[in-house]
Amino acid sequence: MTYWTPDDIPDQTGRTALITGGNSGIGLETARVLATRGARVILAGRDQAKLDEAVGLVHAAAPRAETGTLLLDLSDLASVRSAAQRIAETETIDLLFNNAGVMNLPTRLTTRDGFEMTVGTNHLGHFAFNAQAWPAVRRSAAARVVTVSAIAARWPMGKLDDLMSENSYRGMTAYAKSKRANIVYTLELARRAAHTPVEAFVIHPGSAMTGLQQHGTEPLTRLFTPLAARLLMGSPAGAAWPSLYAATSPDVTSGEFIGPAGRDQTSGTPEPAKLPKGADNTELGARLWADSERLTEVTFKP
Repeated sequence: MTYWTPDDIPDQTGRTALITGGNSGIGLETARVLATRGARVILAGRDQAKLDEAVGLVHAAAPRAETGTLLLDLSDLASVRSAAQRIAETETIDLLFNNAGVMNLPTRLTTRDGFEMTVGTNHLGHFAFNAQAWPAVRRSAAARVVTVSAIAARWPMGKLDDLMSENSYRGMTAYAKSKRANIVYTLELARRAAHTPVEAFVIHPGSAMTGLQQHGTEPLTRLFTPLAARLLMGSPAGAAWPSLYAATSPDVTSGEFIGPAGRDQTSGTPEPAKLPKGADNTELGARLWADSERLTEVTFKP
């Protein structure tokens, strides 16, 4: 296996990357690296002040970088529609990163449109944004869509039954469902976009301390998280490697699931990863796609 690092990323001059959740964590690290390689980066998020601060950090790493921001709240389909229309009308997107997410919410919350918050944000919000921003992606001669899943997608409780957690709710169960939905969706996107120049990849970043861990409130979570930060988890910079590899490497194939190669797949150079059992089922992919269109009231035809 060849050991890949971001130093292997080819020149990205002339390419535009849009990164949801680009103001922090893995998204910000992805933006910084791509900017140093010449890409124009658009950071999407809910808070303009945080986006502006992140742009400053990108410019600190790449002073001549071209940057932009996009206000986008993935838990609000009206915000998704407005942001996607702006992009569809004005941009050519070569690299689209479905990166933003929420994790382990202690109680069942709902989005403005009535969806369970974790699945509504992590999957349905991205589905609706991708669908409505798709003209900008199709303008690219060689676009790639990279969706960030997680190791949690492999957990048995991540099966896509009771998608909205209406029968019972646990924070990590909802998270596992949303991350498996990310995989199933991306594999279906790769199949449906096979007749186009667009390639779709799904990655898991291993383990890293990012803003996602802040939601845990149970005593065990509060005890475990600081220990994990020191002993088990890597940095956001390292966790961005699978996303960067999927977006830029010539050695990947559309529809691949990519993760770190290190021990327990928590960190290390990126490589093809094992899919959760059944995630590549075409009937499941078609059903999730149809359900996502119905729930968001958005038709997506790549």
